[in-house]
Amino acid sequence: MDFFNPAMLIGGLCVGVIVGLTGMGGGALMTPMLVFLFKIDPLVAVASDLVTSLFMKPSAAIVHMRRRTVDYSLVLWLSVGAVPAAFGGVFALKALHLGEATNTVLSIILGIALLIAAAGLIYRAWQQLRTNQTAWGEGRPVQSQTPDIVVRRVPMIILGVIAGLFVGLTSVGAGSIIVVVLLMMYPTLKASQLVGTNLVQAVPLVAAAATAHVINGDANFGIAGSLLIGAIPGAWIGAQISSRAPGGIIRRALAILLVCSGMKMLGAPTLVVLIAAGVMVVLGNLAWFWVVRLSRRRATEQRSAAARV
Repeated sequence: MDFFNPAMLIGGLCVGVIVGLTGMGGGALMTPMLVFLFKIDPLVAVASDLVTSLFMKPSAAIVHMRRRTVDYSLVLWLSVGAVPAAFGGVFALKALHLGEATNTVLSIILGIALLIAAAGLIYRAWQQLRTNQTAWGEGRPVQSQTPDIVVRRVPMIILGVIAGLFVGLTSVGAGSIIVVVLLMMYPTLKASQLVGTNLVQAVPLVAAAATAHVINGDANFGIAGSLLIGAIPGAWIGAQISSRAPGGIIRRALAILLVCSGMKMLGAPTLVVLIAAGVMVVLGNLAWFWVVRLSRRRATEQRSAAARV
């Protein structure tokens, strides 16, 4: 693979922007893109994606560190579980000795991880809808002081282990899984803090998994180099936007992409995937706006009841 591939550069740029904007979607988009669009072996795609993320995510994380939108206590305890799990997950995959079945097993794991990530995004949008009462399920970051976060160390370590294993095996999970669970456990975190904390904790996690893959000789540095030329500036741009604009529209598109990629990884025919994408675009949006109307109606009724009291 040549070091400079214009198509991969553009793909890396697009993925980088989404990662910087949402704190998720790196492995969930990059690995399927390499497998389906560029016909890269799944194991090589996972390893090259992780090497790319190792240099891409710091460019976005630095932006949030400078703006003080990172909770370092959460980063610490997530890393305690995630770093060894990610490093060990790569060697666990090698130790399975699956031979030709490795790609099949890896594709199945990737497909399941992508569908879990999509479900998490939908849940997050619903939670944000309840909080912000906006049609996109997102609200602009507020400037008020966020209450202190009481870190639950054991759950954070367990979450880190689970995400680390996903990253080590599939490159998916550093953003998609952790950001959803953090939202559930710490609903007072501002959107910018959620993205910033997730991006910073992903750096040591991805470093551990990428190092293990490099030791095993799985990574292709030509692929990683082509991706990085676009991914690094893309992640920086996305991080600059993430504290100024809602990410609801992108997360909606990302959820559809995750579902379609997951279906394809699990062996669904291309026609079925395309039909599913069309159904999600049409019926999914209709269902979402129905949920929005129902949520607003309930909120209005609650305010009316409170006013009468």
